[in-house]
Amino acid sequence: MSVQTELFDLTGKVAVVTGSSKGIGKAIAAAMADHGARVVISSRKADACEAVAAEINDRKTAGEAVAIPANIGHKDQLQSLVDQTRKRWGRIDILVCNAAVNPYYGPSAGIPDSAFDKILASNVKSNHWLCNMVLPEMVERKDGVILVVSSVGGLKASTVIGAYNISKAADFALVRNLAAEYGPHNIRVNAIAPGLIRTDFARALWENPKTLAGATSTTPLRRIGEPEELAGVAVFLASRAGSFATGQNFVVDGGQTIV
Repeated sequence: MSVQTELFDLTGKVAVVTGSSKGIGKAIAAAMADHGARVVISSRKADACEAVAAEINDRKTAGEAVAIPANIGHKDQLQSLVDQTRKRWGRIDILVCNAAVNPYYGPSAGIPDSAFDKILASNVKSNHWLCNMVLPEMVERKDGVILVVSSVGGLKASTVIGAYNISKAADFALVRNLAAEYGPHNIRVNAIAPGLIRTDFARALWENPKTLAGATSTTPLRRIGEPEELAGVAVFLASRAGSFATGQNFVVDGGQTIV
């Protein structure tokens, strides 16, 4: 194995990736398996998780995959996800908090309390829960990686997805705080902030050609991103290649957010 390859090697690592039955989560899980990790495919639907795990295993990658479904809105299901992973593979080295929801599209004055509460609970509180379920073992080993898939929305204002953006801004704060608290234990915590990516989650923003053209016309790359273009960033941050990066927000949006 070359030195360059070793930098990104995840052989023997166990990675839990939420929301990994499709889109960005699936791409990240597949890439980590390609680099040797044993990955847990997790989302609400068991059949979807099993299909993705089988797809990864059929490719005979360096790693392997197993399906453990869980609804991020239920703390007991997240604890079961952690417990089942440990029972299967003995440890959790990498946690990728990717799953999120956005049940409301429109002005802030019109959002029902139930939708606002669900956005904050699913996109922020569930990440808090899951991180604190895996951090104790990482502290004990003095090693671990946590990645939170946030959004460039957390850096911007919006007239139609304001609550979602609030939740993603909160994720940035969560990452910074955990990085500061657990850095002395050699635990790295970072956020990945995608721009417009071709996923089912963002379909309303790219399915209409006029909407897509408007959204990409001012970005330097002038195009939408693909889920696989987030996967390399995740592998970098989870591997030795990213060993001196923590508390950071890695924006991947085709250059739209240039500061």
